Amino acid sequence: MPPSTSDRPDIAQLLAERVVGAAASALEVQIAPEQAVIREAGREWEFDYQSNAAMALAKRLGRPSRELAEQLVATLQVEDICEPPSVAGPGFINLRLRADWLGERAAALLSDPRLGVPVLSQTSRVVIDYSAPNVAKEMHVGHLRSTIIGDALARLLRFRGHEVIAQNHVGDWGTPFGMLIEHLLDEGGAELADEHAIGDLGDFYKAARVKFDGDEEFAERSRRRVVSLQGGDEETLTLWRALVAESERHFQQVYDLLGVELGPQNIVGESAYDAQLADVAAELVRLGLAIDSDGALCVFPQGFTGREGQPLPLIVRKSDGAYSYDTTDLAALRHRVRELDAGEIVYVVGAPQRLHFELVFAVGHEAGWLREGIEAQHVAFGSVLGEDGKMLRTRSGEPVRLIDLLEESVQRAGKVLEARGPLDGTLDAQELAREIGVGAVKYADLCSDREKDYVFSFERMLSLEGNTSVYLQYANARACSVLRRGEAPHTGPVAIALEQEPERELALALLRLPSAIEATLADMRPHKLTGYLYGLAGSFSAFYEACPILNAPTPQLRASRLALCQLSSAAITLGLSLLGIEAPQEM
Repeated sequence: MPPSTSDRPDIAQLLAERVVGAAASALEVQIAPEQAVIREAGREWEFDYQSNAAMALAKRLGRPSRELAEQLVATLQVEDICEPPSVAGPGFINLRLRADWLGERAAALLSDPRLGVPVLSQTSRVVIDYSAPNVAKEMHVGHLRSTIIGDALARLLRFRGHEVIAQNHVGDWGTPFGMLIEHLLDEGGAELADEHAIGDLGDFYKAARVKFDGDEEFAERSRRRVVSLQGGDEETLTLWRALVAESERHFQQVYDLLGVELGPQNIVGESAYDAQLADVAAELVRLGLAIDSDGALCVFPQGFTGREGQPLPLIVRKSDGAYSYDTTDLAALRHRVRELDAGEIVYVVGAPQRLHFELVFAVGHEAGWLREGIEAQHVAFGSVLGEDGKMLRTRSGEPVRLIDLLEESVQRAGKVLEARGPLDGTLDAQELAREIGVGAVKYADLCSDREKDYVFSFERMLSLEGNTSVYLQYANARACSVLRRGEAPHTGPVAIALEQEPERELALALLRLPSAIEATLADMRPHKLTGYLYGLAGSFSAFYEACPILNAPTPQLRASRLALCQLSSAAITLGLSLLGIEAPQEM
């Protein structure tokens, strides 16, 4: 991602600029802002930020790091921002922000709907590939992470100013469809496909697989049916279109319940690239990259070898003349560069596909598709586990249907609401249960490091305590309740006074939103944003408990604390929305 720029740089950027100036003045050495090594400090420390620049400079200049730190502090011009800085240990420079400066900076956010997060001055056209279910199969828990993580990243990228093109690369082509269509023709043809819902088609698919594996005559007919499909046979295409249409209805039902920004306009399945596959193969041959290997056409990207040292291939065309999903992914990559003019391509796909994408990207570079200025990255993720530590499945061993999982979470959220007592008469209990239940599932996924597996637990994710969306939603509802009773929000300027430490901690947390979003997108890890929001909600709760708001001792302090409530609600609401999660104002 390009670096951020703003008329109001975030705190870390501002402090880095001052350290750069001190290095030039005190040590007569030029350093880049990142060499100031500014780090946020946790709430347990008495300072807010720390610079580790002296340690890096000690190696460069051959002098003791603490001595250098003391020289930097002597010329560090931060008196307008910070209390007097101090040196600790081998040369850590500790920085604590002035309360009046924090208050002024926080007050400026009241008129800023972006809460200090700038739109990037340098943006890209980003193609992001996520969700990717299979036609004629119900979406299951295995599609959860790609869909949720991809949607969150797409929202964050758009918020920062990038042009985002979402691509839902559904599986809708190849041998599985020859097999399924042949089975449907055996059983009743087009009428059968039209009359049955996605669950029935899933059963037909299983039956077709059994026949394919056990009946060579059926398997051969299925392979010929693939040729008919790819050749445009109308009877075959009619059945295929019926399968696709029913599947798309099911996909949209799940997406609507899940609240992700995917629709029919984003579906670009494997079939969309079928007409390009022969040309991709021919181009790779012309470039001298694709060669014959035992009758198959393969590319052997440089630097990829198997366990025994043999070169690893990417199969462009099989020995029987059929193309594989390797070819489809190469065609998609080329299309996204040449036709969609992507500056960056992001694939949100499970970690087991890591080697596949490394090979695809390597071929893309060798073919000149991924030229300078065009990036492709694989945003890998782990698995969803049951509480037994194994892959989450039903008792019969089948993957859990995604629609069932979501509906159960909504149902459980409704029971939690019922246990808390009657709702305000103006609230829609069913809609509130949906916002809480679906939000809980999404947040539980996003709050873990995406590359790690996580254990799915309704009890944990619907808890009012701990790092859950329910905890954040409740904090926001609390803030909104205070604002309603305090006749806020304010539309005019308000002076924010930070007289007590919880007020100061909350203001500091609010001002760290831009850096949290930037850190999240730097390596595409949504858990960095959830971690920030959890910390912010904790700071708000500490402020709420320690500082009287509506009964503040003076009108000025009351207005100041209401403004902090207003900003807290705005930041939690914005942060959750960037993750695709609702923030109800009442709970």
